[in-house]
Amino acid sequence: MKKFKIPSIPPTTNKCIRFPNDIIENVEEAIKGKNCTFTAFVVEAVKVALENLEETE
Repeated sequence: MKKFKIPSIPPTTNKCIRFPNDIIENVEEAIKGKNCTFTAFVVEAVKVALENLEETE
């Protein structure tokens, strides 16, 4: 089991990226009614994608 550590907020940089409209709609639908922002969803998705890439290499 992974040990819990109190998270610190990492420094951030603003990036402007374009998403296809259907992906925006799907993400917004997925987070509706949840305590999650579009940005938080995308950051978590990218983290998981990067971990998956490391596992397959």
